[in-house]
Amino acid sequence: MSEKLTQLEKTMLLKLARQALEQAVRGQALPPLHLAAQTPNLQAQGASFVTLTHAGKLRGCIGALEPYQSLVEDVREHVVAAALEDYRFLQVQESELQDIQIEISRLTQPEPLEYSNPDDLLNKLQPGVDGVILKDGWKRATFLPQVWEKVSAKEEFLEHLCYKMGVERDLWRRKHLDVLIYQVEEFHE
Repeated sequence: MSEKLTQLEKTMLLKLARQALEQAVRGQALPPLHLAAQTPNLQAQGASFVTLTHAGKLRGCIGALEPYQSLVEDVREHVVAAALEDYRFLQVQESELQDIQIEISRLTQPEPLEYSNPDDLLNKLQPGVDGVILKDGWKRATFLPQVWEKVSAKEEFLEHLCYKMGVERDLWRRKHLDVLIYQVEEFHE
């Protein structure tokens, strides 16, 4: 991640995300993005997750762990996907738009977390700071740092992450899984 976003850049991203959300839900085509009109931070490659909530409850969350396009394009793509393509939820309806809140998380590059055993892994995790990626072969799952607010116990956090990955909840204790951590710059409407 390059330098932190300014308040203006955060406001610009949230406004762009809101416009894309409303247009996509209404079935309207998104207008072309003019990258040259964006700030260098927004033009730079960036990885993001966009989380939609309705009355404080998750309504959709889609993102990328690795940057592959400009941050502004990434946010726009993920807000639309969170509204219309998150398989866990029905598509967001036009009648919900006024009550949907948008949260954007800009990710740092994930880094491997070296650990010797399960206790060492627990000692190295930083609740509320680290987003965590667990990998077992081709299977992988992640939780953003914000998930620590709901699951603050490290053991429970890893168990839920294993469950999300589709493996036994205690696999992190029985097998040396690949663990990567990242941090986020989070902001919302």
